[in-house]
Amino acid sequence: MDAPRIRPRRPLHPRTRGGRVVSPAPLLDIRRLSRDYASGGLLGGKHVTRALAELSMTVAPGTIHGIVGESGCGKSTLARLVMALDRPTSGSVHFDGEDLFRLSQRDLKRKRRDFQMVFQDPFGSLDPRQTVGRIVAEPLHVLEGSPGRAERRDRVAAMLEAVGLAPDHADRYPHAFSGGQRQRIAIARALITEPKLVVADEAVSALDLSVQAQVLNLLMDLRDRRGVTFLFITHNLAVVDAVADRVGVMYRGRLVESGPAQAVFARPLHPYTRLLADAEPDVTRFGRPERPPVLVAAPIDAEVGCSFRNRCPLAVARCATERPELRALAGGPQMGERQTACHRAEMLLETTTPG
Repeated sequence: MDAPRIRPRRPLHPRTRGGRVVSPAPLLDIRRLSRDYASGGLLGGKHVTRALAELSMTVAPGTIHGIVGESGCGKSTLARLVMALDRPTSGSVHFDGEDLFRLSQRDLKRKRRDFQMVFQDPFGSLDPRQTVGRIVAEPLHVLEGSPGRAERRDRVAAMLEAVGLAPDHADRYPHAFSGGQRQRIAIARALITEPKLVVADEAVSALDLSVQAQVLNLLMDLRDRRGVTFLFITHNLAVVDAVADRVGVMYRGRLVESGPAQAVFARPLHPYTRLLADAEPDVTRFGRPERPPVLVAAPIDAEVGCSFRNRCPLAVARCATERPELRALAGGPQMGERQTACHRAEMLLETTTPG
């Protein structure tokens, strides 16, 4: 039997008005977001690690927006801040027009029903002592009070069907399900309050490759049928290329490249994105698992210049003294809306052809 395949990505058709492209208001608007963590003290000196550095980005409604980078690049810190599970050192997260960190605790709790999270480990994120029905219904109790038993049962059954499970699975326990089915249960739990945004942090990384395809197809179906917006965080650029509408590439807490996922993957305009692309197998059709090299990004420090220059084959003297800022790069309609933080981006654009 052939291995499951990820279905083709839908084409992006920008909205136009009077011949001009019109961008919808962003559902998620992140502005100059930074997060520092302090360690040491007492007998030792205090050390501050910057996990996120003045990151700005927007996510359009009804899209899958990928965030990709090495372990330690700050992408999980970003997920926690978007979910308001942590507070930033500076900057803001505007969700659906409201700054999450200026809301009262009561208003933030009310807002949480509109954004939910799916975690990496489908085995550890589900309580083995609870039935699937109770697990899926948990956000209803926490965020909406306690709906009636009949309403709760109907909503759980409808959500299980929406993720490809049977309503009678509500009476079973997590141990009776495979890894892929457990992640579907976790997705059903995230969707039970009908959120506008779901943050998926390495949501398929713990799954077998063939199961990954099934879950990724489910996320695309939920986007297309229900209009759910996903912030999809992963270390795997090939997975993002397969499912995302747009992608942001992170290195040491900063965005170094962003744009339409297909364009970024086919023609990287930052040397770090190229490094990630070269390290990943093609996941469009899953086969035997491959293990790409383990890449670990060091924390940000106070250095000047480009933080990638010591690993970059294109580095020049300017890279050691001037930090490149994320900037728009013109390259024609096939390039899409591209941004990159590289002094040599124009040279890359001239000397590379789409992959």
